[in-house]
Amino acid sequence: QVQLVESGGGLVQAGDSLRLSCLASGRTFSIKDMGWYRQAPGKERELVARINLSGSSIYYIDSVKGRFTISRDNARNSVYLQMNSLKPEDTAIYYCTARRRDYGPFDYWGQGTHLAVSS
Repeated sequence: QVQLVESGGGLVQAGDSLRLSCLASGRTFSIKDMGWYRQAPGKERELVARINLSGSSIYYIDSVKGRFTISRDNARNSVYLQMNSLKPEDTAIYYCTARRRDYGPFDYWGQGTHLAVSS
């Protein structure tokens, strides 16, 4: 099993920056892709960003391209989401996620960290 713990959420103003962190523990050697999902009130959960093991393949949802940057530090079993130029529509619970393959559903989920962006 793998455990994921997020940190770094909070209340910020529009235009601010914030970095989310996620620390993995347990059978971390089994992890390939890592990513961040978010779920806003009344909306479905959506994949915000994903990064493969080497960092050579990265995906972003269109709404965050140019503003968010995902990165990972395999030596620290961590993945990060740097969020710049935050908008009120970025308000959501952000979930760290990981999977044992480079395709298919994610296997492991964190408890989530809340981000609120005020206008």
